[in-house]
Amino acid sequence: MHIGLIGGIGPAATDLYHRGLIERHAASGIPLELTIAYAHAPTMGQNMADKRPDKQAEIFARLIHRLKAAGAVEAAVTSMGGHFCIKELEAISPLPLINGLDPVEAHLKKKGLRKVGIIGTRAVMESGLYGKIKSAEVLAPEGDELGEVHQAYSTMAQSGRVTDPQRQTFFAAGRRLASRGAEVILLGGTDLFLAFVGQQPGFPVIDCADVHVSAIYERSSAA
Repeated sequence: MHIGLIGGIGPAATDLYHRGLIERHAASGIPLELTIAYAHAPTMGQNMADKRPDKQAEIFARLIHRLKAAGAVEAAVTSMGGHFCIKELEAISPLPLINGLDPVEAHLKKKGLRKVGIIGTRAVMESGLYGKIKSAEVLAPEGDELGEVHQAYSTMAQSGRVTDPQRQTFFAAGRRLASRGAEVILLGGTDLFLAFVGQQPGFPVIDCADVHVSAIYERSSAA
């Protein structure tokens, strides 16, 4: 099945999704049909700050029209943060969407987790992945730390690179969430793999983006 991805938010996240689908398709021997259309990360960040999901949904919908014209039959947004407008986008999208939020909730239910922590953008943390997690209590960083995690994440996502201070900000937040009873820390920002891959943060994690990639693969590998 030909899949369309909205990428560019940010560059490392786009690469994560692309490589993840390539690896899964290579392992199964099923050819990958894929088109990527690029959004503008700073514009999305401003629309998030302005609380304008309607405006961002219109931008994404225009990109999905391009993906449809290229032959895609389903589409996905390669950003957990970008799902802040998913409800509005679903209402106007010219293609069915492979939502990244529902697979995370299903994954948590399957594992039987009752209390999880989350790090990512301010919107993701304050809303507990946009209110989609119903099966577990969601803990987020508190006080100044929430803003520090948001700033570190936003800067990292736009550059596509992580610095050691940024990594330590995420690790410290995760340890505090674990000390408050979180059984696992959700990487609720698509680019957080930059900080966590190959590292030992001292607590278990679930990468929401990886769960989403697996959900996209299930659709892209369908006949």
